This record gives sequence, structure tokens and C-alpha cells, in this order.
Amino acid sequence: HVQLVESGGGSVEVGGSLTLSCVASGDTIGRYCLGWIRQAPGKEHEGVASINSDGSIGYADSVKGRFTISKDNGENILYLQMNTLKPEDTALYYCAADRVKVLAVENWLKWKTHTYRGQGTQVTV
Repeated sequence: HVQLVESGGGSVEVGGSLTLSCVASGDTIGRYCLGWIRQAPGKEHEGVASINSDGSIGYADSVKGRFTISKDNGENILYLQMNTLKPEDTALYYCAADRVKVLAVENWLKWKTHTYRGQGTQVTV
């Protein structure tokens, strides 16, 4: 069983930056497809960024060029560097994990459910 704990959220001005972290325990994240999803009040959740077990990366069009996903397999930490933040980025951000290697990492962004998900960290712009 994998546990995911996010941190790094907060309030930031338009154009500002934040870095989210997700610490995983219970298994080695290198075996997983990982990513960040967000949910704003009254909206469906949106897959934001994903990183496959082979290191391939996918982004939602809404964040391409502004967000960067990365991971440290040794430390079992997933990151999301968010730059040039906009009011529409305001949401509860979750990290999620599935012990699969997806054929196209962008497809993970469209999944409605995930095997493991953290409790979330709030980002307000």
C-alpha cells in the first residue's frame, strides 16, 4: 500500500511560482506512473502532469510551458514546479500513482480514478 503526502501549496500572486512536493512511502515510486491532478470548486478534476516509470512526461495543454513535473526515485518524492501562475490554476492539487507503465503518458491525464491519491494541497492564485 502506497501513501502519498503532498506539501508546498499556498497563496501566491498572479505570475508567481510554487513548488509542490509529494512524498511517497510503502513502495518505490520508480515502478509507478505518477502525476498531479487538480480540482477546483464546482469543476471536474483535471490531470495536470504525469511522469511514467520510464521517465516520459505529459502535460495538460493548460499548463504546458509553465509547469514542470519531476521525481527523485531515490528519495521517493514527486515534484511539480509551477511558474507564471494564473487565477485559473486555483485548485486543490493531488498527487496520484498507479503501478503501471502506460503506453502514452498523456493518457494518464484523462484517467478518472487512480490506485493511490494523497489528501491534496491547496493552491490559491
